[in-house]
Amino acid sequence: MGQSLSQMYIHLIFGTKNRYPFITKEIETSLHKYIAGILKNMDSTAIKINSVSDHIHILFCLSKKHTLIKIVEEVKKQSSKWMKSQGIDGFTWQIGYGAFSVSSSKIETVSRYIVNQKEHHKVKSFEKEMEEFMAEYEISEYDSTHFWCNT
Repeated sequence: MGQSLSQMYIHLIFGTKNRYPFITKEIETSLHKYIAGILKNMDSTAIKINSVSDHIHILFCLSKKHTLIKIVEEVKKQSSKWMKSQGIDGFTWQIGYGAFSVSSSKIETVSRYIVNQKEHHKVKSFEKEMEEFMAEYEISEYDSTHFWCNT
């Protein structure tokens, strides 16, 4: 095969350290745009980004040129520096993350889910949300005592 092709959609979720509510309404839109730019620079296309005060959801098409871990590392590192440059003292992301594959037939469903985060989290905690993802994706190594310990 003379051409390398890929189309992998990823739903990436991670929180702020200790789930501190750093992401305010005043900064969130700019943060989302900044993260979209980081993804673009890594040959990955942002499809939908939304957040609540203590965590963020990012749906993107994974580049064939970069590994998922490298993209997560760069998004977290660069956006953390940017938040601090915006006067958000003490800002940092949690150590871990959740990354879930998304079928191309589910892009609209996941996009709607991400758009509705603020309504969704009026009735469901971040912890409960992540536990449901772990169950849905049958992630057997999930251990809540370790996943949340160094947030």
